[in-house]
This record gives sequence, structure tokens and C-alpha cells, in this order.
Amino acid sequence: MKKYDFHLHTNASDGKLSSKELVALAKKENIELMAITDHDNTDGIEAGIKAAKELNVNLIPGIELSTQHNHENIHVLGYFPDYNFRSKNFQDFLNDMKNQRLQRGKKIVDNLYKYFNIKIDYNKLISNVNGVIARPHIAREIISSGYDYSWEYIFNNIISSDSPAYVPNKKLSVEDGLKVLKSVNAVTVLAHPVLIKNTPAKEMVHYAFDGIEAVYSQNTEEDTEFFIKLAKENGKVVTCGSDFHGGDAGDKKHGYIGSTKCPEELLSPFLDLINKKWLHPMSAGYVH
Repeated sequence: MKKYDFHLHTNASDGKLSSKELVALAKKENIELMAITDHDNTDGIEAGIKAAKELNVNLIPGIELSTQHNHENIHVLGYFPDYNFRSKNFQDFLNDMKNQRLQRGKKIVDNLYKYFNIKIDYNKLISNVNGVIARPHIAREIISSGYDYSWEYIFNNIISSDSPAYVPNKKLSVEDGLKVLKSVNAVTVLAHPVLIKNTPAKEMVHYAFDGIEAVYSQNTEEDTEFFIKLAKENGKVVTCGSDFHGGDAGDKKHGYIGSTKCPEELLSPFLDLINKKWLHPMSAGYVH
């Protein structure tokens, strides 16, 4: 079975690897087709494209856009086969989101000291971030500052959405997020529906997503069967993603690159949709 992975992060958001390192790892792991999907930015894509050409790897530029619905985060994966992510209007929109995240990060840092007596250096935090500030960056900075907390404890108790230190992202509705992505001709996919708690997936599919990430690293077999069936019943394409952030195969929150098994026949509608818009193939071209 060929290996695909359409949900991968670099250090342009909260991943550990550079774009070049990620592409090299995909090459090593014999990934047939990959996508870089950093949170709310495309800063790592150009380096990824360059590395993909050099290493003869097939890569789709992508993004994981943060939206809000029913009091929780809903992530939307967008794929740009015609490279319209370079649009000035779209990049202006993303830069605005980045600035809002910087302000949010500063508020969380202030709240950590106010509510938990945890003091971290905001300027040091900024210097260690290549793209947007996300909670994993803050968690790493807490640990590197010498506080004796585990990663899980920090996420579950200190910077969880229930914590007084937590600051939500500026609200972007699912509808508006989809409109923004479709304005640059992106293929849109509902990310990891298994993680959505406040709204049944049967309701979410009524939004204008092209597809569902039905095969995901944290799914049970029953989850995968349910989401594949849901996608087919609602005319949505199916994608697979590990949500790889640069950890090893023992990462409990995210999967290892290429770990989500998905037969090509199941992915065919998604691959066909990408192919219809594919204007800028990598060195070998996108072939399936």
C-alpha cells in the first residue's frame, strides 16, 4: 500500500522539524504524496517546495486554519494545488491572524505569572518561534525555564481551555474560514473530526467542506469506519493525516509521519480533485 500523509507540521508553526527536514523524512519513509499544513500560516511552504524539487518528492502546499464553532476550535485543512496561497489578500489575512496570535501569546504569558506564578521570558519565546505562537511553544518554554511539570500536566491544567491563564484565539467562524480558503481556490477538509466534542460530526458535514479527514492518527477503527461512511453519505472526499509534529512513533498526541493507512481507492476522489487543479507539479509531477 502506498503511503500518503496530508497533515504535517513544521517549525513554521508548532512542529519540531524545518520544512527541509520534514521533506527529507518523508523521502526516507517513502511517502508517495505529502502536504505541509502549518497552523494559520504558509511560511514553511516555499522552503518545502524547494526541498521537494531537490529530493523528487510530491508535495501539496497546505494550511490548517483555526476557526471557532459552538465554543470550541474547529480546524480546517486547506490544500492549494494552484499555489494561490501566494495571493496578497490571503497573505494579508494570515499576517493579521499572526499578529493576533502574538498578542494572545503575550496575554497568556502574563496570565501564567498572575494565576500560577510561572514566569517565562516573552522575548525569548518570540525569538524561538519562526511563525505563529501556539500553546506547544508556551509549554516548551515553561519546561525549558526550569518548571518541573510534564507536557501533559501543562496542557491539561495550566494552559487548557478551562484554565484562567487561557486566552482564546480571535473568533473566525467556520463559514468565514471556508470562504477565505475557497477565495484562493483551496480544497477544504474538516480536520480530525474525532477531536470535536461540542458538535456532532453529522452536523459539521453540512458546512461547505470538500472532504473529511476520516483516517486520523487518534481514531479507533470504529471511528474511521464511521467517518468514512459519513463522508460517502454526504458526498465528501476522504483524506488521511498523521498530524505529525516531529515527535517519534511514541508521541501520544500526534501520529508518526505516514502512519495513517489509507488505500488509494479510498483516496481517489480527493486525489482526482487535487489533480483537476494541479498547475504546479513537483519535480516528478503529481502522479497517482
